Amino acid sequence: MYYDSDNNKKELKGLRKKLRKNLTPAEAKLWGFLKSGRLDNTHWRRQFSIGNYIMDFYCPQKKLCVELDGDMHFTMEGDEKDAIRTEFLASKGIRVVRFENKEVWDNIDAVLSEIRYELNPCGEECL
Repeated sequence: MYYDSDNNKKELKGLRKKLRKNLTPAEAKLWGFLKSGRLDNTHWRRQFSIGNYIMDFYCPQKKLCVELDGDMHFTMEGDEKDAIRTEFLASKGIRVVRFENKEVWDNIDAVLSEIRYELNPCGEECL
């Protein structure tokens, strides 16, 4: 697992805790499918931070971040911030997959299928 002094910085602890207690409805729905190893027995963390970035969901074993994007992401400024964040996480070896909140509500099965694919993108030959 990826752990260093950049993980879960103490100065972000209060914000991480607040975000965990106040999940968006879409985050709460997806969390119901990810928690306790419910998705293919994988371990996920909510609101885990690396550097100054707090990820919605993070699977440390697979170095996979799942982000749910609401309206604030669909602006020029939001796109730029997301690109910088994704680049930073990639520099740490973490892949990022993004979904719109609407996708969680409209087609949770497709969202879970895409996450499963991202957990093992090269199929059985990687096992």
